[in-house]
Amino acid sequence: MADIFVVDDDLVLQEMLVSRLERSGHSANCASTLEEGLKAVIKGEYDVILLDVQLPDGNGLEYLQRFKTVPSAPEVIIITGKGDEHGAEKAITSGAWSYIEKPDVIRELLLHLTRALQYREEKIKGYKIPLVLKRDAIFGNSTPLTKCLDQVAQAASSDASVLITGETGTGKELFARAIHENSRRAGREFITVDCAALPETLIESILFGHVSGAFTGAVNDQEGLISLADGGTLFLDEVGELSLNIQKTFLRVLQEQSFRPVGSTFEKQCDFRIVAATNSDVEKCIGQGTFRSDLLYRLKAFSFTAPPLRERKEDIKLLATYFLGQVCERSDMQCKGIDRDFVEHLTGYNWPGNIRELKQTLEQVVASAVEAPTLFAYHLPEHFRIRQAQVAVQSSPITATSSPLTLESKRISPLSWVDSKNNHEQKYIHDLMLYTKGNVKLACQVSQLSRARLYQLREKYGLIQSS
Repeated sequence: MADIFVVDDDLVLQEMLVSRLERSGHSANCASTLEEGLKAVIKGEYDVILLDVQLPDGNGLEYLQRFKTVPSAPEVIIITGKGDEHGAEKAITSGAWSYIEKPDVIRELLLHLTRALQYREEKIKGYKIPLVLKRDAIFGNSTPLTKCLDQVAQAASSDASVLITGETGTGKELFARAIHENSRRAGREFITVDCAALPETLIESILFGHVSGAFTGAVNDQEGLISLADGGTLFLDEVGELSLNIQKTFLRVLQEQSFRPVGSTFEKQCDFRIVAATNSDVEKCIGQGTFRSDLLYRLKAFSFTAPPLRERKEDIKLLATYFLGQVCERSDMQCKGIDRDFVEHLTGYNWPGNIRELKQTLEQVVASAVEAPTLFAYHLPEHFRIRQAQVAVQSSPITATSSPLTLESKRISPLSWVDSKNNHEQKYIHDLMLYTKGNVKLACQVSQLSRARLYQLREKYGLIQSS
């Protein structure tokens, strides 16, 4: 018998579902709103949630993750009055067990429910997902990061090959190490292979090793990186950079778990687990003929994407504090404080280089502010402050206290072109100096006006303070 909870505002359907579930030997409770349902599910111990999409207080798909992350971690089956492709995609990517349209729910429910309960039972019995995940140097509690760490935990519970995708600088190697350190192989070696840096002429020797006399200069037997990973994990960083010839050879190694050192006539067995990472669009590479589809399928028995920093901005303060502590300790200086405007500028930036760029930026800041006990936005590179100033000027609402033009702009009678131009010009210069805090150099960079022209306009509109 399972404990099921139904969240649906259709009282007739609600009654039918509860009746059907109870006749099948299950216990069922229900609610008509998301808020009421979430409160009940948090307090109870439920195996499966039947969740409607359109409810009086919101969209069920938006609450799906919240239902899945309650203490009992139930499976969620979405039931919807009118299904659509976008809704189905969002439900599955958010972790729903299945997505059923209401006209079919009575007929199909028990089949979906039986499978979900079987999966749940096997997961509880068989998966040894660590209760406390070891995640050294992975900081943050944002939703994208938490979801990614859940996938790390699942990957660590098996020996399946893993492919981690994501932009440069998102910390793919850290996630790979976390998989290793939380797996049964944690006590053995984690060997990294930088596929982009492997010299074409030595790649087989580096990976598979060689025997004495295999080629000029091979005076001794040499173990390859794969041998070093025996019993542990082999991490292929930037796997998309492997040549087609090596991809073919490596595919056989993965299939047979054996290889032949260069110059040897004997196969060597090796028990290793593969975790690979790439910032390339591997599917696109397959279409271009630069990556083998059969190798991709072998690598991605389990796959997930490392989230970019712009999608987890609530983690930036924690990351910045950690990196600053590292930099200050390495430089043998007292740890610096960070001001609120410093954090605001960091979170307002889009971080194309992700965490790697954040770390490099903080190293640059500390190097240029050695004597400063507290870091302010002023200490950041100019392009951060320019961007923030531009955003502020573009989005600034003009109030009666912030500009003398507010009342004028509300006049009903039209102004002449010259008056209108002057008014807008005066407002712009006023706001520009307000948001650059009187910094003329920064104001010139933001506005792209010369220093002389800026001075001219400030003097024209009486915006230069008398000394």
